[in-house]
Amino acid sequence: MLDNLWLIPALPFIGFLLNGLFGSRAGKGFVSIVGPLSSLLSAIAATVAVFQYHAAYPTGNAYVNTLYNWISSGGIGADVAFQLDPLSIVMLMVVTWVGTLIHIYSVGYMSHEPGFARYFSYLNLFLAEMLVLVLGSSYLLMFVGWEGVGLCSYLLIGFYYDKNFAADAGKKAFIVNRIGDFGFILGIFLIFNTFGTSDYSRIFPMVSAHPAQYAGIAGIICLLLFVGACGKSAQIPLYVWLPDAMAGPTPVSALIHAATMVTAGVYMVVRSNVLFRLSPGAMAVVAIIGAATAIFAATIGLAQNDIKKVLAYSTVSQLGYMFLAAGVGAFTAAIFHLMTHAFFKACLFLGAGSVIHGCGGEQDMRKMGGLWKHMPKTAWTMLISCLAISGIPPLAGFFSKDEILASAWEYHWLVWLTGAVAAAFTAFYMFRLFFMTFTGEYRGASVEGIETSEPQHAGHDLIPAQPHLDQGDLHAPVAHGHHADVHAPHESPWSMTGVLIVLAALAVIGGFVGVPEILWGSHPTWFGQWLEPVLLPLGTRAFEFGQASHLTEAILMLISIGVGAFGIVLAWRFYHRDPLWALPRKIASRYSLAYRLLVNKYYIDELYNATAVRGTIVFARVLSWIDANIVDGLVNLTRHLTVFLGGHGSNLFDRFVVDGAVNGLAWAAASGSKMFRRMQNGFVQNYALVMGGGIVLIAAIYLFLKP
Repeated sequence: MLDNLWLIPALPFIGFLLNGLFGSRAGKGFVSIVGPLSSLLSAIAATVAVFQYHAAYPTGNAYVNTLYNWISSGGIGADVAFQLDPLSIVMLMVVTWVGTLIHIYSVGYMSHEPGFARYFSYLNLFLAEMLVLVLGSSYLLMFVGWEGVGLCSYLLIGFYYDKNFAADAGKKAFIVNRIGDFGFILGIFLIFNTFGTSDYSRIFPMVSAHPAQYAGIAGIICLLLFVGACGKSAQIPLYVWLPDAMAGPTPVSALIHAATMVTAGVYMVVRSNVLFRLSPGAMAVVAIIGAATAIFAATIGLAQNDIKKVLAYSTVSQLGYMFLAAGVGAFTAAIFHLMTHAFFKACLFLGAGSVIHGCGGEQDMRKMGGLWKHMPKTAWTMLISCLAISGIPPLAGFFSKDEILASAWEYHWLVWLTGAVAAAFTAFYMFRLFFMTFTGEYRGASVEGIETSEPQHAGHDLIPAQPHLDQGDLHAPVAHGHHADVHAPHESPWSMTGVLIVLAALAVIGGFVGVPEILWGSHPTWFGQWLEPVLLPLGTRAFEFGQASHLTEAILMLISIGVGAFGIVLAWRFYHRDPLWALPRKIASRYSLAYRLLVNKYYIDELYNATAVRGTIVFARVLSWIDANIVDGLVNLTRHLTVFLGGHGSNLFDRFVVDGAVNGLAWAAASGSKMFRRMQNGFVQNYALVMGGGIVLIAAIYLFLKP
C-alpha cells in the first residue's frame, strides 16, 4: 500500500463519481452502500499503509510516493507525490475514520432528503480533497486539496440551495475563504521564489541546515501562510463564515468543524514549524490571534440559543486554542488537541443532529428540555463529550487542554490567563447547552412567538429572548426536509446513536496517548515522541519540549480542572437547579447592553456589512459610473472623431491635399512647358545673345571669385 498511497484519496473520489453519475437513478440503497463504503475502504487502506510505514520507517523518516512530474520549467519543479510521516499519519487516521463514522451517521440522518445522492457525492468529494491536502508532499499539492475542500464546503453548506439563507451562507464561506487563500497563494509564490521548489522534503532540510540564511524571509512567508490559515480555520478577523455554515445539514457541520476543513490551517502551521520557529514575531502573531479568537468566540457562545450555533462558536474558540499552542511553540499540543477535539466535537455535533432529528427539526434550546428520558443514548454520549471539552479528567480534552495551558504559562502569564478564562467559559456554555436540552421538563411549544424573526421582549420567555433572531437558525431545513414541528421527542436510530457511542468512547480514551510526565513519568509525552521527527533542528539546535517543574505543573493542572468545574457548577446553578432560570434572566436584564452584544455577536456581521460589504458595493457602483461615463465616453468620443475624420476630414484631405498635389504637378508641368517653349523659338540671334550673355556672366563670376 505504501507504493499506492494515491488509492487513499482515490477511493472516496470513485464514490463521488458513482454517486454523482448514477446515484439518482440507482436509488438510495445504492447510495447508502457506495458513500460509506468508499470512505471505509479509504480508512482501511490508510490503516494498512500506516502499519507498513511503521515497520519500514521506525525512526519516523518521511516516505514520499511520487506518481509523476507535474511541473518542470525555468528551474522550478513540482511533482504529484504523497508523503507519509508521523504528522500526516495522525491527520490521516482522524480524517478517514471520523469521516467514515459521519458517512454512516448520514445514512440515517439524511434518509428522507430528496438530494440524497447529491449529498453523498459532495461528502465523498470533500473527503477525497481533504486527503489530498493531508497527504500532499508539497505546498502546491496542499493548495490543490485546500481549494478542493473550499469548493466542497460551498456545495455542502449551500446544500439547501432553494433557501436563501443556505445559499447566502455557502457564498459567504466561499468568499471569506478566498480572501484568506489570496494570502496563502502569495506565500507559496514567495516559497517558490526563495527555494525554487514547494516540496517539503527539499525546503525543510534547507532551512534546518542554514537557518540564518532564511531567517529574514521566513517571517514574511509565515505571515502570508497564516492569512490562509485564518480563513480556512476561522480565526479573527476571517471567522465570520463558520457560524453561518450551520445552514448545511448537521453531519456536514460535524465533518467541517471536527475532523477536516477547519483543522487544515492548524495542520499547515505545524507542518511549517521549521519556518515559523525562525520568526518569533510570526509565532507571536499566531499566539495572539489564537488567544483572542479563543476568548472572543467563547463569550459569544455564552448567550446563543440555537444548539448548532453554540457548537459553531465553540469550534471557533477551540481552533483558537490550537493556534495558541502552535504560537507558543507547543506544536505537538496543537495536533494533540486537534485529534481529541475531532472526537468530542464530532460527537457533540452529531448529538445535536440526533436531538434535532428527535425533536422534529427544532434547534432552539429554549424549546427543548427533559430529553434525557426520551433520548438516553444521545444524552449519555453528549454528557461525556461535554465533560471532555470542559477539560475534566480523565477524558481526552483534559490532557490536550492541560498541555496547551502549561505551554502558555511558560510563554507568558497573560496568554495563559486568556486560555484559562476561555476554558471556564467553554465549560459553562457547554453545560448550559446540556442542562437546557436534557434536564428539566420538555418545554416544546411553551415559548411563544419564537418562530418569527421579530425582536422579543426580555422576561416573556423562560430566558431573555434573543432579539433579531436569524431565520437561518430556526428555519433551517432538517433531516425530514420540513420546519420545526411540535411532537413527542424520540431516540434516533442505531445508525446514528451507534456512531455517537463510538465517538464518545474515543473521547474517553483518546487522551491517554498524551498523559503528562507528572502522571506518567515520560517527557515528552508518547504523542510528543511520535511527532518529534517532524520538528527538525535549526542548525545545531534541536527542538526542545517545554518542561515546567512538577510543582508548577501540578498547580496548573489543578487550576485547569478547577476552572472547568467552576463553569459546570455555574451552569448547573443557572439552568438546572432553577427550572425558571430566574438568575440568568436577572443578570441579562441588569446588564442588557452586554447581553445584547453577546446575543448579536458583537454586531460584527453588521459592521462587516456596513464597511466591507457596502464599501464593496459603493466601490462597484463608482467603477460602474466611471465605466459608463468616462471609459464609454472616451470610446464614444473616439468613435465620433473617427466618423468625422472618416466622413468629412478624408473628403477635405482628398480635395485639397491629394487632388491639390496632383493638380499642382500638372500646373507646374504646363507652366514649365510654356517657359521652355518661349526659349526655343528658332531665332539664331537670340541663341547667340544667350550664349554671349552666358560667357560674360561666367567671366564676371570668375573675376569676382579670383583672389
